[in-house]
Amino acid sequence: MKIKINYLILMLLMAGLFSSCQKQELVKMKTSPIAPEITTMPNLTLQRANGTDTLTFKGAAVNPGFQASAIYYLEACPSGNKFANPISILHSNSDKAMKITVSDLNGILLKKFPQDTVSSIDFRIRAVLVVDAGTGAPGTGSKLFAYSSKTKTENVTIYGLPRLDLIGSGMTQKIVSALGNGSYFGYVKIDPAKPFKLHDPDNDTTYGASGGKLVANGGNGIVATGDAGWYKFNANIKALTYSMDPYMIGLVGSATPNGWNSPDSKMDYNTKTGTWSITIDLVKGEIKFRLNDGWAWNLGGTPDNLTQGGANIPIAAAGNYTITLTINSDGQTGSCTIVKNN
Repeated sequence: MKIKINYLILMLLMAGLFSSCQKQELVKMKTSPIAPEITTMPNLTLQRANGTDTLTFKGAAVNPGFQASAIYYLEACPSGNKFANPISILHSNSDKAMKITVSDLNGILLKKFPQDTVSSIDFRIRAVLVVDAGTGAPGTGSKLFAYSSKTKTENVTIYGLPRLDLIGSGMTQKIVSALGNGSYFGYVKIDPAKPFKLHDPDNDTTYGASGGKLVANGGNGIVATGDAGWYKFNANIKALTYSMDPYMIGLVGSATPNGWNSPDSKMDYNTKTGTWSITIDLVKGEIKFRLNDGWAWNLGGTPDNLTQGGANIPIAAAGNYTITLTINSDGQTGSCTIVKNN
């Protein structure tokens, strides 16, 4: 009797399994997936007085024919350029409301467009479907499932920024005030052996330092206390305060000269494009980007989508490479290009 009961239970389980398999549906991608769309553009007459205001770009999601996750990129380029070398403005897991402040957008666009004038700019939303990396499946590697919206062309007014020039630092460089409120910021390359002063060309005022504070029209030169390299530099000419924090982005990994050990291979910052770059000999292996030779901040993943603590990035063959890194406005994500020179 017990054997018959067990047999009956087994048959019922097999029937249930067969029924559930019958109900499963195959995931199918549309022959022509529906691209994302920009549905609403904000007012792009940018003004310094409105620097803290939030601009919202609204859109409609990509539709590949099944429910899929995607990363959405808001990109811009000069009108008619066909996004040959687009500016990455934002990226998000949703395109319904992509938000950025006026000052942040103005700062990004200043890297490619002239200040205090009106420029004709093309905008688009590009959607990249999220597919598990490392499987070799379609949609991974260099053959991404990516779909772009129709172009929206807008006349954009971009305002210039007040600046403080670094005098005596050994190279032409400046920090700027995004809001014009007396607070200045920039990435600067500093040699501790070269004290420098700040010059405000609008008011012809020079600022030195004394006792850790800025001094107008006097004071000693400003000196970094760490190693030579790139720093995040903040100055406030109203409060007469300043700070310099090392901000040295480096390349680390088994493909680099020092492997996974410090010091990392340091990258240089391009103040015009807002990107970090390095030309370097690498061997077959892996790389990541990290800050100040430490792991508290590190970027990995895929070149199109770098995230904090992301996967190691493979280097397939030894050679000389030029690597360019873009850090997004959130400071925690980015993208890169890896070009083999020989």
